[in-house]
Amino acid sequence: MSCSGCGENGTKPQGCNNNGACSTGGCNRLNTYNWLADIEVEDYDPFSSVEVSFKHGARKDFYNKPEHLYLQSGDMVVVDTGSGYDIGRVNLTGELVRLQMKKKKVHADRIIKPVVRKANHRDLERLDEARQLEQKTLVRARAIARMLDLEMKIADIEYQGDKRKATFYFTATGRVDFRELIRHYAKEFRIKIEMRQIGSRQESSRIGGIGSCGRELCCSTWLTNFKSVSTKAARYQNLSINQAKLSGQCGRLKCCLNYELDLYMESLEAFPIQAETIKAKSGTASLLKIDIFKKLMYYILPVDHGRDKLLTLPVHRVREIQELNRNGQYPDEFQERAESTDEIDIDYADVTGEIVLKDLPKKRRGGRRKGNSGGRRGPSRKPRKK
Repeated sequence: MSCSGCGENGTKPQGCNNNGACSTGGCNRLNTYNWLADIEVEDYDPFSSVEVSFKHGARKDFYNKPEHLYLQSGDMVVVDTGSGYDIGRVNLTGELVRLQMKKKKVHADRIIKPVVRKANHRDLERLDEARQLEQKTLVRARAIARMLDLEMKIADIEYQGDKRKATFYFTATGRVDFRELIRHYAKEFRIKIEMRQIGSRQESSRIGGIGSCGRELCCSTWLTNFKSVSTKAARYQNLSINQAKLSGQCGRLKCCLNYELDLYMESLEAFPIQAETIKAKSGTASLLKIDIFKKLMYYILPVDHGRDKLLTLPVHRVREIQELNRNGQYPDEFQERAESTDEIDIDYADVTGEIVLKDLPKKRRGGRRKGNSGGRRGPSRKPRKK
């Protein structure tokens, strides 16, 4: 998984250190598909705003573009953040920016930060130096937070392109007083400090990783909004409530539990309600589980000698029994004659007479040797005649 920017530089591969996110389209995460890329448009751009991504798509923002500057997706630009200068990659231009702003509910009058110019070679070198400082700063920042005995975790650090400011992203279960921590950070790193609290899902989105499905995390590649996930989603899909299997890298329930939930909810509308128990002359059956795709309902019927009988009933048969029970009537049997367990459809080929297995030779049973106290068995031998 690599892109054109990960080519070899001499004998050492450059690499983007993006943990495999190149497979999602270049070295940028959470990309927006540019469906106007293959359509011929006019030379001038009527919309004056662009979307710029920072740190491989971990953060995005909108900026005003000067009229004399022509930009396209993939260009590295220098932007004015209000507290210095930062360097990012142009993610979207033109009418796609207008649609993206409408989706994120950002009004055009609120965009006041401008794009200064295109980034040159020296700007990219400074940005690379800032990215190399982040890992060392992260290790030291966690040590200082642990020294002050604060119940928080420094998840990620993002340096500004001019190395004058750094944003510390942290997670915490409750409110944290980090005023003393900021003083230690300012004294240690000698830069402007900004603390920003994020959730566990946002932490996984920024760090990235591989899920149990073998693919990159959805929150790192394409998922932009996080919806609440409850254990009801697993129950509707007949999944076992196993916290270890249902939890993602963030420690919360997996976001993919909601992907197929609407289909399950729609399919459940075809099943009868209040069908936990149904009655017949042979007894009362209790609902065990349902098969949404095959439209089958499984019931347990207690029989004599403490044994339970498993009944497989289609949805229409359960409705018929429910209607009879409401009228005070009970059928003779739960299953219809055409659907009795005696008549089982064979879904495999009958190869009787086509394949004949040879009889295996019988093995001799070993006897116990005389004088062997260990009980080891061996072949029985008759004594030789003298």
